[in-house]
Amino acid sequence: MLRRVCCLVLALTVSCASKEGAQRPDESATSKSPPLTSEPNRLAIDMSKPMPPGLDEAAMDLTADPCGDFYQYACGGWMKTTEIPADKPLNSRGFVAISDRNELMLRAILDDAAAGKLPADAPFAKQLGDYYASCMDEPAHEKALPEVKAMVKKYGSPKNAKELATSLGALHAMAVHPLFDVSSMQDLKDSTAVIAGLDQSGLGLPDRDYYTNTDEKTKQVRDQYQAFVEEMFTLYGEKPFDAKKSAATIMAFETRLAQKQQTKVERRDPQKLYNRLDRAGLVKEAGAFAWDAYFAALGAKDLKAINVSSPTYLKEVAAVAKEGKAAQWKTYLTWVILRSSIPALPKRFQDASFAFSSKALTGAKADRPRWKKCVSYTDGDLGEALGREFVRRHFGADGKERTSAMVAQLQKSFEGNLEALKWMDPATREKALEKVRKMVGNNKIGYPEVWRDYSQVKTRRDSFLANSTAANQFEVKRQLAKIGKPVDRTEWLMSPPMVNAYYEPQKNEIVFPAGILQPPFFNREATDAVNFGSMGMVVGHEITHGFDDEGRQFDADGNLKDWWTEGVAKDFVARAACVKEQFDNYVALEDIKVKGDLTLGENVADLGGLKLAHKAMTEWYAKQAATTAGAYRYDPSQQFFLGFAQSWCTKVRPEMARLRAATDPHAPPYWRVVGPLGNLASFQTAFACKADAKMIRPNRCEVW
Repeated sequence: MLRRVCCLVLALTVSCASKEGAQRPDESATSKSPPLTSEPNRLAIDMSKPMPPGLDEAAMDLTADPCGDFYQYACGGWMKTTEIPADKPLNSRGFVAISDRNELMLRAILDDAAAGKLPADAPFAKQLGDYYASCMDEPAHEKALPEVKAMVKKYGSPKNAKELATSLGALHAMAVHPLFDVSSMQDLKDSTAVIAGLDQSGLGLPDRDYYTNTDEKTKQVRDQYQAFVEEMFTLYGEKPFDAKKSAATIMAFETRLAQKQQTKVERRDPQKLYNRLDRAGLVKEAGAFAWDAYFAALGAKDLKAINVSSPTYLKEVAAVAKEGKAAQWKTYLTWVILRSSIPALPKRFQDASFAFSSKALTGAKADRPRWKKCVSYTDGDLGEALGREFVRRHFGADGKERTSAMVAQLQKSFEGNLEALKWMDPATREKALEKVRKMVGNNKIGYPEVWRDYSQVKTRRDSFLANSTAANQFEVKRQLAKIGKPVDRTEWLMSPPMVNAYYEPQKNEIVFPAGILQPPFFNREATDAVNFGSMGMVVGHEITHGFDDEGRQFDADGNLKDWWTEGVAKDFVARAACVKEQFDNYVALEDIKVKGDLTLGENVADLGGLKLAHKAMTEWYAKQAATTAGAYRYDPSQQFFLGFAQSWCTKVRPEMARLRAATDPHAPPYWRVVGPLGNLASFQTAFACKADAKMIRPNRCEVW
């Protein structure tokens, strides 16, 4: 599904150093900065004063030089004493800690729902209770394989191109996505219009590069994947010889698909993703595929307004259909249905899936307990029904009010910063001001004003697969029903308990779910400086996404439109190139460098967000009639940077670090702290760093 959404973090699968096998980034090979000075900075800190509320002294390493390695200074104690739980690929003081707390809250809600104990007026209590109870009923999963085989029998054996298209349409209607996927999207060049989007999909490994890269580690993952596919076909009931043959077929076929897919870096350019063909153009480009049969089976036979993210890939899909290899289609469709059904299958299937993902991708030592999986699945399929009760129980009005005040302060900071940018001319500056004012006016905090209606989701207690399918069908229908109608600007793309935030360029809006408005990102007991460093940076990060290398291509109304004068645009590109080069020189893990082009948007947003949030914090304190600035051992600027860094303390297993380096548009948390701080004069001043200190970059990057 094509989404131009810029998130603070991607699915909690961020990467960083871990003492459990992963190397700390090799600082000697990561920066062109000079070595640490022989006489490190010594802060004049009055240790008799109390720590500022919201900061954790135990998380720090006070023996470290903040001007040499600020991450170690802020997080060294936490890194030394914290372990990664066996069922996790990573641990973090921010995202994972909050997610763990939220998970327990959600479990309590779902336990009540399953037991019929939710309040009488709680919406969709039956759906929540049935879904969660069926997910937790592990003995029932042992009987689920016939349901999957029935689905394979119905959709998995097309004999010709028309039957293939019909099978794909029916499967896509259930959110099972062989070959490609379909959903609704705003027209990139007309943000008032909702059209259909066809996008590349269909792979079993995390990214097309896993099929095309030739390094030994990636080859090893491919071997492990093929062995996993073989095991799954064996568990499904094939004889060993046939299962081995099926696995070879899958690897060859998915490799063929991968070779025609866009890379993650290519997909960061929205211009490359906009190819509006409509129905007639679709037939002209890929007429070998039976589109009429496909859309009829999808339940959208009259659909005409269509964007194709990759016409080249779609032509490959048409070529597959034209070749008519029925045996290959059967094997591939069986595999996609099987792997999509793993959460509902008997334990032996889930154990095999975990063993592969653990060994090849995540490094987790134990599978997650069933209740954690079921909380996650429920949040994914019935997120606003679950989130509604979460908000009622756990989200206070003060969190929304204080975050709103921060957003307003950050807007003023951005506007003031624009006036000071010498490289921006008046015409482009005025357009930027218009965009940020509309963006802040469109902000969403906590939870939706209009909640989603799940009354059409029909659930039962005896089949988790049936409930999951029903929820998926509901969501596909909901998405397709939006096509041709006015854009729903009340819609959220994340559920309220989500520990994340995002900027949506086509709506030009910033969104902060209730789930992230908790310590350490937002702490009601913390000083304002600490909250500006943690949550204020999040706000500034999302605002800056509207002006990163992707976001800047959309205007104030969310249209893909060039609003920059030529000279200013060239200056922006040069400034962004500085950030790319900076992060290209950082080591993510062992022999793997950070991808400066893949992570550019997030790195620009981190740098701009920190600058804006610090400026906003300074202006905030200047307006206060009374201040406690001298009451604590750190001054407000120092609190700000410590609050920021401590929210990113993270450890990750080496397998996950490698996966994130390959696929994550975010840099590892270590570099998300150290990288931007080295560019900020405000950080150098706050900790009295000498000009040749290791943290301070001699050639600083500045975009916003």
